[in-house]
Amino acid sequence: MKNTIITIDGHSGCGKSTLAKSLAKELKFLYIDTGAMYRAISLFFLRSNLISNDGKLKNGYQHSMKDIKIDFSDPSSNGKSFVRLNTEVVEEEIRGIDISNLVSQVSKNRAVRMKMVSIQKSYGAENNLVMDGRDIGSVVFPNADLKFWLTASVEKRAYRRWLEYKQKGQNILIENVVENINFRDKNDENRKESPLVKPLNSIEIDSTHINAKETFLLTLDIIKNHLKY
Repeated sequence: MKNTIITIDGHSGCGKSTLAKSLAKELKFLYIDTGAMYRAISLFFLRSNLISNDGKLKNGYQHSMKDIKIDFSDPSSNGKSFVRLNTEVVEEEIRGIDISNLVSQVSKNRAVRMKMVSIQKSYGAENNLVMDGRDIGSVVFPNADLKFWLTASVEKRAYRRWLEYKQKGQNILIENVVENINFRDKNDENRKESPLVKPLNSIEIDSTHINAKETFLLTLDIIKNHLKY
């Protein structure tokens, strides 16, 4: 029997991961956070001194990728799963502004994207899946059963991301978060490899004026109507 695949794409800070996690838990599907995968490989390059402050990868990065294994921990009793870099859970290490400032540059790299897309596609072969990212419905699973495009204003996205940093005790100026959001948007939309685009036949949901629960309920209703759950 064919597995069901649901994709959620959109700009940074739209709430894709929050929505995807909630849907996966409700539907009892596997959830894969592709953004965490790109953050994890950025952390690897940073630890290995293979990346400069402006995000440019140094000589030797391609050879080093053969030693990189990125996967996810088994879900806990409450359904949470965390990204692992060479068996180490690195969820906390990848969520700081330092990695946020590097990941858009890293994700533009063709060799990096090929490795990540290969890993991502492997999950769809064996699981009912909810996957979020920036090229999931356009590149990784263009024939997904249901595709969503999540959007929100830059101001709202920056505010939500700033709250996340604040809750983790990171004192970041909201102006710096806005700058990072705009920088990532520009990089994601203009990169040569798998640029961020609204996937063909995707359903758009604007979360600017609705909260996470309302976004979840709206999306779940659409899924139930389309997939007859």
